[in-house]
Amino acid sequence: MNTLNDTARSVCFRDGFVIVSMESGAEIRFAIADNPRLAKGSAKQLNNIEISPFGLHWPELDEDLSFRGLAQGDFGQNRKQSS
Repeated sequence: MNTLNDTARSVCFRDGFVIVSMESGAEIRFAIADNPRLAKGSAKQLNNIEISPFGLHWPELDEDLSFRGLAQGDFGQNRKQSS
């Protein structure tokens, strides 16, 4: 998926997952448990998601994730370090 040519149509938080629906019909889905900052958020905070041309922003949680990173499996605050 080329996120530079695709745009987010909608995003929601549901059943422990953030689900991004793209204009192309593709879907990006990840568990909030994969991001320590989001994992601490309330349902109200997690549902307050802003879409920008380049990614997602949770203003109450001070978290930003890029579509490019999400498409590559980087869900932010990654604890794994490459050697």
